[in-house]
Amino acid sequence: MSVDKSIMFVQENLRPLFDIPEGNQDAFERVLAGRINQLVANNFPALVNILYRIDVSEKKVKQELKDHPDRDAGSLIAALIIERMLEKFKNRENFRPNSPIPDDEKW
Repeated sequence: MSVDKSIMFVQENLRPLFDIPEGNQDAFERVLAGRINQLVANNFPALVNILYRIDVSEKKVKQELKDHPDRDAGSLIAALIIERMLEKFKNRENFRPNSPIPDDEKW
């Protein structure tokens, strides 16, 4: 089974930030949500720092938590993080040059 490039991008970038071991891609979001819940409980400043680095909107996080108080915070935040990483992937793909730049024209 082939794994989508965008999913690979998301997982490769988030694994080191959240100390998620290589493994089952299907369980990735569940493990990510668990790590986020651990950070909420034990090291909230570290979570805020990661959200800032990934560029997840604080306003979106607050609104999502407010709109869904009965849902797991880790799952909600994980979904926002994955959404943002997919946006980054899409932007990088859209702005990737169509042809390589010759060495003599590189800076």
